[in-house]
Amino acid sequence: MSFEYFIGRRYLMAKQRQAFISLITLLSIAGVMVGVMALIVVIAVMSGFESDLKSRILMGQSHLVLMHHQGPFTDYEQIQRKVEEVEGVEGATPFIYTQIMLRSSEGVSGAVLRGVDPKSAGRVIESLNNIALSKETPQEGEETGSDPSGIVLGRELAKHLGVQVGDAVYLISPKGMISPMGHLPSMRRFKVTGLFESGMYEYDGTFAYIHIKDAQVMMRMGNAVTGLEVRVKDAYKARQVADKIVERLGFPFWARDWMQMNRNLFSALKLEKTVMFIILTLIVLVAAFNIASTLIMTVMEKTKDIAILKAMGATDKSIRKIFMFKGMVIGTVGTFLGMISGFTLCFLLRRYKIAELTGDIYYFTTTLPVRLELLDVAVIVVATLAICCIATLYPAFQAAKLRPVEAIRYG
Repeated sequence: MSFEYFIGRRYLMAKQRQAFISLITLLSIAGVMVGVMALIVVIAVMSGFESDLKSRILMGQSHLVLMHHQGPFTDYEQIQRKVEEVEGVEGATPFIYTQIMLRSSEGVSGAVLRGVDPKSAGRVIESLNNIALSKETPQEGEETGSDPSGIVLGRELAKHLGVQVGDAVYLISPKGMISPMGHLPSMRRFKVTGLFESGMYEYDGTFAYIHIKDAQVMMRMGNAVTGLEVRVKDAYKARQVADKIVERLGFPFWARDWMQMNRNLFSALKLEKTVMFIILTLIVLVAAFNIASTLIMTVMEKTKDIAILKAMGATDKSIRKIFMFKGMVIGTVGTFLGMISGFTLCFLLRRYKIAELTGDIYYFTTTLPVRLELLDVAVIVVATLAICCIATLYPAFQAAKLRPVEAIRYG
């Protein structure tokens, strides 16, 4: 061990003549600890929120959507086969997308109607596995049967309408007919055959699913569909697969992946995470000022010691090392204690239901999500140690500037 570190360790362990200096040292350690703990917990919660949100979004929607520039298209079976042949595609399913009104005996609500093919929808969207739909709605010109077709509602939407499985709801579509009395909306009765819950309040409170054939009749679309939903093997390579599909099919087809469809949401989350990191780093900065104050007072107290060391041949570099070592030990101890405290608090937040999120505010209903990522912890630790190191520079350089003769004479 070099004499610089030996003396620096003695300065740390020895009792200070000024108890106030020791108190500021402890406060500096506590400040660094609280700053690191707050950073780890907040960044872990925001990372968990983002990760949980992504997983729930992917449960309720496909990885990418293929559509036609001119609107609905008819030869979707052939297009679906071509899409499924593209490398990286796991499955594809046709869909019809429109906005409608739902009416029950308890209330009325707007909803997003999606006509899906039960045979292939489950392979593309996880929340539609084993969806209970049957094609019983009569075609135009046919007589209405005794049993209505099935409709699957989001659980929150069903609560709003006051219906359960087996109840009837009326679907009101703007695609009606022109009569002597003006435009009349189309209305048909459906039977609730199932409820789905993706965990995303936005989906569970607005989506309703019927058979794609029923949707074609309701919307008077013939054999056309709005587009195709596609699932790929790697969700984070959806953009590359989408480009391959568009390249193979050519104009006028176009595709959007799930990250493009939720770009604003993910951009906002990333910005919030960055801003919170910057704001909470101010806690570490306050602790760094305490470290600088502690070292400045130590330099003032140890003026004679510094003069004797320099008279015995210690260089300016050696004096700087002594005080930088002391400051970095304070920062390192505070960082280590902050990491332990942060990990412990994250464990408690993950294990116990300390906070419950409200679905209509936070997009999904769940407890506080926590996700510790090694990269985030590494950035926090490196940033904290860098701030502490910078805080030691001024006191260390001031100590190195002391002249031995003047320090001994006036010290």
